[in-house]
Amino acid sequence: MVEAANILPIDGHAGTMVGRLWVEGTAPGPRTVAIREEGVFDLSALAPTMSDLCDLDDPAGQVHAHPGERLCGLDDALTSGALLAPCDLQAIKAAGVTFADSLIERVIEERAKGDAQAALALRDELAGIFDGEIMGIEPGSPAAEEAKRLLIEKGLWSQYLEVGIGPDAEIFTKAQSLSAVGYGATIGLHPKSEWNNPEPEIVLAVSSTGKIVGASLGNDVNLRDFEGRSALLLSKAKDNNASCAIGPFIRLFDRSFGLDDVKAAEVRLVVEGEDGFAVQGANVMAEISRPPESLVAATIGPNHQYPDGFMLFLGTMFVPTEDRAGSGQGFTHRIGDVVRIFSPMLGTLENVVDLSSAAPPWTFGTRALMRSLAERGLS
Repeated sequence: MVEAANILPIDGHAGTMVGRLWVEGTAPGPRTVAIREEGVFDLSALAPTMSDLCDLDDPAGQVHAHPGERLCGLDDALTSGALLAPCDLQAIKAAGVTFADSLIERVIEERAKGDAQAALALRDELAGIFDGEIMGIEPGSPAAEEAKRLLIEKGLWSQYLEVGIGPDAEIFTKAQSLSAVGYGATIGLHPKSEWNNPEPEIVLAVSSTGKIVGASLGNDVNLRDFEGRSALLLSKAKDNNASCAIGPFIRLFDRSFGLDDVKAAEVRLVVEGEDGFAVQGANVMAEISRPPESLVAATIGPNHQYPDGFMLFLGTMFVPTEDRAGSGQGFTHRIGDVVRIFSPMLGTLENVVDLSSAAPPWTFGTRALMRSLAERGLS
């Protein structure tokens, strides 16, 4: 049985943790909830959607002040699989190529045209060159412009380098609103993908005004072969059924946790396969090339608004390259892999890998949510 102690932050219930819980009954549907030491408490009367909750003047303070009805214990919620991704109407956005290590791998993907074996030789050839040119460079700075000039002279410039060290960040839509899966759910791979990996990331919860109100953990499942063949296949590489996991909850900013904690965080990843293969790594936020607030500013502003707020994946530095199926084959997922992402202040997000075509289909969208709220008199 899954126990709450296994997914909570190291400081237990000291923080303000909110999420979404599926509740059966006369009006089945998701409830916004607070995760407290005494159990899981309904916040629907305070904020019927997580989008509403993130737009409150003082989300953490109002959650603490609202008693709510106890729905169940957290252990029960985990055992029943009722804990959903902790976002609903928010757009699900992602920032790409925000760490130098993953930037090098993206260039390798592009040059290998999605071929994992070809990437092996390129990794040795290019890593040293790029390390010397781009490590520690501030994106958009004069030093970045000089590095760009030198790399162009060497014939090594890339669209990934443009967004990695250029003035404009890459911000894309990772998944549709309400399509993310939560703790314990299946995460999906496109059936045609033969080279893919998990991406352990911190995900910011941002209000409709652009205020960062909290953070969660996320898995931006990536198809390296699709995106490597063509950047125009990004949507096919990223947005598939069950290919976006967020959870187990949002930890709201309060006196116990804030943006400085996000910037200092280490996000660890462990993948364990049914074949006995295991890989682990870390995403060190101190090494991100663009500060989180600058990525939020690149997402929302005079040119682009999000009236329901958004969730923003901040990117990862960790791309597993260990050989799994033989020399030169690199890492790729296999069905049944258990992916565990954890960070001391944000807890643990765990999912099991399957094909997107085999994962439970996404059926509960915006219309279904509106109907559910109306049945409960909350529309």
